[in-house]
Amino acid sequence: MKKIYFVGAGGIGMAALERYYLSQGYKVAGYDRTPSPLTDALIKEGVNISFEDSMDAVPEDFRDPTTTEVVYTPAIPHDNVPLSFFRDNGFQLLKRAAVLGNITRSSKGLCFAGTHGKTTTSSMAAHILHSGSVGCNAFLGGILRNYNSNLLLSKDSPYSVIEADEYDRSFHRLAPYIAVITATDPDHLDIYGTEEAYLESFAHFTELIQPGGKLLVHTGLKLVPRPPVGVETFTYSRTSGDFHADNIRHGDGSIIFDFVYPDGRLSDIELGVPVEINVDNAVAALAAVWLTGDFEAESARQAIKTFMGPERRFEFHLKENGPGGRAIIDDYAHHPDELRQSIASVKALYPDRHLTVAFQPHLYSRTRDFAPEFADALSAADSVILIDIYPARELPIPGVSSKIIFDRIKCDDKTMISKEDFVKTVKNRNFEILLTAGAGDLNLYLPQLCNEI
Repeated sequence: MKKIYFVGAGGIGMAALERYYLSQGYKVAGYDRTPSPLTDALIKEGVNISFEDSMDAVPEDFRDPTTTEVVYTPAIPHDNVPLSFFRDNGFQLLKRAAVLGNITRSSKGLCFAGTHGKTTTSSMAAHILHSGSVGCNAFLGGILRNYNSNLLLSKDSPYSVIEADEYDRSFHRLAPYIAVITATDPDHLDIYGTEEAYLESFAHFTELIQPGGKLLVHTGLKLVPRPPVGVETFTYSRTSGDFHADNIRHGDGSIIFDFVYPDGRLSDIELGVPVEINVDNAVAALAAVWLTGDFEAESARQAIKTFMGPERRFEFHLKENGPGGRAIIDDYAHHPDELRQSIASVKALYPDRHLTVAFQPHLYSRTRDFAPEFADALSAADSVILIDIYPARELPIPGVSSKIIFDRIKCDDKTMISKEDFVKTVKNRNFEILLTAGAGDLNLYLPQLCNEI
């Protein structure tokens, strides 16, 4: 097989695989529903992407099941025309997770799972390894700004760094060498139904660790892990566990701490992205790399300092200096706990400034399941602009709209708008600090907003 067709080619996780196979000399093509900056970049790099749900989307030389393998994402509808053709004509079809699973079976996989934190933590670990002498291959869930890519390559490294996605139980296809679990707050209840089923899924993930591997779990989780016999389990957090931070210092827009590990301490680590949650993330990333046995202390310290973060993870789009300077920050927070933490981080950075939060809920099902929790998180803002739901893969659910969040928000200054009115609405406000949050497409309006103000 020297040709691979990706159904759902514009997904961030799929993009890393497309780039990986291009680097291995494969011909790569695919379909996605809509163009985006990411698909534009992939097309320039050599991926033949079409946006028509028809057989015209599939190049002739990708229609032979003896030479073409098909990778698809569960977000694609079952009746998608190219996918139906491949399914009915004897092609080998693999979910993205199965492809990543094959990679973990042929390497030492550092697999980062969790309701939130997995993109930043896996990206940090990849940057630490890539900055040292051992390197890694990394398949990340966000575009890492240090490299302007979600894929890192190394011909000689034994390690692969993979974001282990719990959606659709995808992470059950992996075989981790080191498994990291950052959080298990219930999510994707459209798939799991209950918190108990969600936790059981993570417990099963821990059973998949390779013999001689390691498990690293954040302290305080409800999870009861079930690692195989011989797999060592370690804990971490900001304040306690086998790996933790100590001597945390804040000042002049920086956060510095000491990393404490089982047989030592690495002092004076400065966060490149100085928000409080990144102390936890950095501890997890440093711990995972330490557990490989290829930990290079000075290189690791420098890597955390130079880490710029993935796009859409606390990313500044505007930062005016001096008294009264405005700021626009975009964050991917799409779960109530993430949103609460993101708002708290901005308020810690700008304690005396008026904070406006523009939030675009992601998925009808998640809005339905967590409307009170979203409203509670948003009530910590000074002003709230609530956007219509971004549906992604879902059809509307009767009675579910942004209004079921809006009605519960306690702050007095709140408004509900469509995303098309976002730029005009913000321009007409004398905002000080603006945080845009959610996993939808509100970020695509920020370049226009910054230009117009």
